[in-house]
Amino acid sequence: MNANASAQYKAVQRSADTDVVTRHADLVRRIAHHLGARLPASVEVDDLIQAGMIGLLEASRSYDSEQGASFETYASIRIRGAMIDEVRKLDWAPRSVHRRSRLAASTVRQIEQRTGRAAIPTEVAAAMDISLPEYMRLLEDAARGQVLSLESQVDDHGEPSTRRGGGPSPESVLQRSEFRESLVAAIGLLPEREQLVVSLYYEQELNLKEIGAVLGVSESRVCQIHGQAMLRLRGRLDVFESADAGLDQED
Repeated sequence: MNANASAQYKAVQRSADTDVVTRHADLVRRIAHHLGARLPASVEVDDLIQAGMIGLLEASRSYDSEQGASFETYASIRIRGAMIDEVRKLDWAPRSVHRRSRLAASTVRQIEQRTGRAAIPTEVAAAMDISLPEYMRLLEDAARGQVLSLESQVDDHGEPSTRRGGGPSPESVLQRSEFRESLVAAIGLLPEREQLVVSLYYEQELNLKEIGAVLGVSESRVCQIHGQAMLRLRGRLDVFESADAGLDQED
């Protein structure tokens, strides 16, 4: 391609990119604000939007309409994935939080395997040799990181392996389907109140304050219930191991 043709191509590409951003900027902002509501205040929504715009442009260049999904559906996955990758890079949660969270999940799993029932906070705290208030603080500290890990794993399963046109391969679709089935089954085994919180949070997309109003409890208490549910899921599913592997190597 000569210099003239190259310049013309770049001009056309810039125009196409501008058009895509103009038409779908609201989608990026909606996803950023929805995801941002689940993260600490230290995570700037503007940073999520910037990452999402990059994901949007990548989606526009790899989208293949023959794969069946609408562009908005396909772009939403890529936009959200780009935002989650950005938050992963920031790694706002201290390594100590990751370590204590892994220990708590392991403890919950051991108690439930031994007793055949859902572990309760007092026995988990006792097994970890910490006070109940300290364990409840651990749940709150770890809750948001667990949410991010769970959501990113749901998005990741099946996404990396794609065909040339940008659509997921049959193997990836199967893997993603199997993972979702395992996750749904694990959620179905949670205690009733934890199931309700998870349902309101993920399916109804209520925030913690709104869920607290529904249940008649504080936002902090909802965060604890949510955190306990995430620890149970972590203990029952190997959905967080890849995210933690890098942290283990750094420790």
